[in-house]
Amino acid sequence: MTLTRIGGLAALTCAATYIFGFALLVTTLAPLGFGTSAIDPAVVVAFMDTRAGLLIVWNSVIYILNALALVVLVIALSARLEGTRPGWAAVTRGLGLVWAALVLGAGMIANVAVERAAHLYPTDPGRAADLWATLHAVELGLGGGNEIAGGVWIGCVSIAGSIGHSLPKITVGLGLLTGAGGLLTLIPALGDIAGAIFGLGAIAWFIAIGLTLSINRNTASAQAPTAAK
Repeated sequence: MTLTRIGGLAALTCAATYIFGFALLVTTLAPLGFGTSAIDPAVVVAFMDTRAGLLIVWNSVIYILNALALVVLVIALSARLEGTRPGWAAVTRGLGLVWAALVLGAGMIANVAVERAAHLYPTDPGRAADLWATLHAVELGLGGGNEIAGGVWIGCVSIAGSIGHSLPKITVGLGLLTGAGGLLTLIPALGDIAGAIFGLGAIAWFIAIGLTLSINRNTASAQAPTAAK
């Protein structure tokens, strides 16, 4: 199996982690208020007392599995862009690996927060809530609460794919919209809406990229001679 096809599977894996995360977010985890300003640490740690394992699985999928798949996708897309836009390929590789590292770090911190808070809760619920809130703030700072790094990477990949004609127009359009949504999470008043745009857009973009790499995997090499003329 080629790197391009593996990259396609990695993109579909990224999409699946987002879908899994949203599914739990709007069902089982909805009362906890994740992703909103209404989140109450006391409610979260009370939930952890009986269902810490579910939160660890959730964090492991949306952060850790996503980050590992993202690394593969970043390398595959960089290789695809190398034939037509080597400079852009290097830039996207660097930005993508930074994002993957931030996502992985956020996941590790999120899981430690759950483990430590669940351990403290039976004897000191207040301290457990304070500890979780502190570590959750670090998690959000790394990437759980903003999508700047992801927005910049997806936007740059889409621009490079458009310039080098190595990505379909619909994929480029989805990427630019998703990237803009990620950047708008910088604005507190637009945080929730922009985050939703980024998340839903990323699902569509990852699926589009996955299909592009899996089905139309020879486009980049076909474009290279044209670009050289």
